[in-house]
Amino acid sequence: MVLVLCCKNHNTSIMKTKLLLTSILIATLMTSCYTEVIVEDEFIDEPVYNTSQVLHSYDLWYVDINATRGHGEVPFIQRAFTISFNRGTLYANNNIVGIGKTGNGFGIDIGYYDTVRGAVDIDHDIDGQWFLDVFAVNGNTIELYDARSDTSYYLKGYDIGNFDYDMLFYENINYFLQEYDAWEKTYTSLEGALNEFDNENFLQFQPTFFRSSIDPVGTPLVNLKWDFEGDYSVYDTAADETLKTLTLAYRSSSNDYFELYVINESTIELYHPSSKTVYEFRGKGYQEYLKAGKGTVEKKRKKTSNPIMNVKRSRDI
Repeated sequence: MVLVLCCKNHNTSIMKTKLLLTSILIATLMTSCYTEVIVEDEFIDEPVYNTSQVLHSYDLWYVDINATRGHGEVPFIQRAFTISFNRGTLYANNNIVGIGKTGNGFGIDIGYYDTVRGAVDIDHDIDGQWFLDVFAVNGNTIELYDARSDTSYYLKGYDIGNFDYDMLFYENINYFLQEYDAWEKTYTSLEGALNEFDNENFLQFQPTFFRSSIDPVGTPLVNLKWDFEGDYSVYDTAADETLKTLTLAYRSSSNDYFELYVINESTIELYHPSSKTVYEFRGKGYQEYLKAGKGTVEKKRKKTSNPIMNVKRSRDI
């Protein structure tokens, strides 16, 4: 196997070089074949580069958003966790809620595509036409390159049967919190010391801040009055990849610290170690990021890395 490394910048000649290398990469790293065409009793060898075969070699392509290079974006890739190429139809998992179940794991139908030599021509239902060069990076990784914005996305291939949906869920839990218009408190344990958070009945998580409300449980979402707005952070923990922690910054005190547990796709548990109180919240107003509408415009994945908190799990589950 030959590995070809390309360095890109905004220089036009470099971009042209990369486009030229497409056929070289495809020929070297992807299997090629020949079809015989009869023209006036003569046989002509016509090379067919198997871009289609490569895109179809895996059920799912996970978008490694942190590996993205360039300052532009391809909107439908930017908001997708996975994309799939299936017989001319393009699928995407744009939501954490329902991941692994929606569309039998493939997600939703977002458009159509056709392959040409070393590239894929995509007609997205909302974002329109996109012509992306396809590069093989290694046996299970491809690069989709948008020449217009000089931006590259790196996708890792998986089959449905061995894709770890649970790990994807935990690695992107920030987005899960944002996929509901609000989280309504449904349970407070009798055990635990009284504290100010007992009064909070609704939470809402936006990409850069959270809001809370003390309105009574059962209040319609449209009637909620958000009493407070502040910063929040989701943390990974050093020795437990499935334990996430959450801090909420309130004006009147230091950050409230919680252990964050996912009960199911619509319910979370917040354990407050300082008071030893358990809270449960249920998501209200699920935002499905389809092809158009509020979610499609607002939701974009960004390069991110959760900070690490050196704590141990204090709640037995």
